[in-house]
Amino acid sequence: MSPPSSDSIPSSSIPPPPSAAPPNTGNLFRDSIEAAKNVEKLPCARNSLLTGLAAGTGVAFIRGVSTAPIVAGHWFTFTFVAVAAISHQVCMRQMETERRQVMQIIESAPKRTLKKEDTDFK
Repeated sequence: MSPPSSDSIPSSSIPPPPSAAPPNTGNLFRDSIEAAKNVEKLPCARNSLLTGLAAGTGVAFIRGVSTAPIVAGHWFTFTFVAVAAISHQVCMRQMETERRQVMQIIESAPKRTLKKEDTDFK
């Protein structure tokens, strides 16, 4: 018997990832500050930001050699945002795929139950 395909598991049965973000208070300014303080606890955030920073720095350095510094700064900003966003999406997709695979393995594993010991000796 083959394991069920990933399409057979409804996405609603997959629990959302745990959030390390602080709870929302309704105050946008305060919530933004608290989220920025805890960015290292969010999944994929650190790697995505570092990837964007490295890519932006590289592109800005290359553009800075041939253009004005302000133009190089614009290239840095655009490259940083684009690469960080794409990197974050790829990482989250990989986490979701892994979560689905774990759920498939758990659901396809045989259910094990303990047998009650028969204490009556005849």
